[in-house]
Amino acid sequence: MAMVPEPPAEIRPDSGSVTERQPPISRGRAGNLGLWLRDLVFSALASVLIITFLYQPVRVEGTSMLPGLEDHDRLFINKFVYHIEAISRGDIVVFRYPRDEEKSYIKRIIALPGDRLRIIQGQVYINGLSMSEPYVPEQYRDDRSYSEIVIPPDHYFMMGDHRSISSDSREFGPVSRELIYGKAVFVYWPQKDAGIVR
Repeated sequence: MAMVPEPPAEIRPDSGSVTERQPPISRGRAGNLGLWLRDLVFSALASVLIITFLYQPVRVEGTSMLPGLEDHDRLFINKFVYHIEAISRGDIVVFRYPRDEEKSYIKRIIALPGDRLRIIQGQVYINGLSMSEPYVPEQYRDDRSYSEIVIPPDHYFMMGDHRSISSDSREFGPVSRELIYGKAVFVYWPQKDAGIVR
């Protein structure tokens, strides 16, 4: 069977231009390795940028956020979100512990700057209104009280969802905005718990 060689050029009638047919470029092992290394370096840089400026993996230590977050759950926190939106009541945040900034805590925002907060036998009141807290099951409630305070500017009152064991703003007071560095957004491990943090 005879083979007919391809013409060296093709004339495209729609544009009148000439396109040269190029033989496929043959890359040896060194060329493929170079491409692989380039992609690896690019992926590593992208990961560093994402972790540095957007998301950071963290591990929960302790049970103060049961039942939503368990001891040793691994989750992503969004480190950028509070640069573009306000901190909201109900957000679960990671912050540096006010009494030892080498440690980090994870708690829920209960009261915002300017709010009047009072706790009567475990029931939280914000600005005189009883707060509904469906994320705190009955077995995790306690009967502690807390005298009324007004949350200072740029400070937030934090509490754990497992109220009977949580060390939180009832002990160390409202937390400065400067100490909050991320919002919990997604549990990725263990797989059975994977999902959006609520």
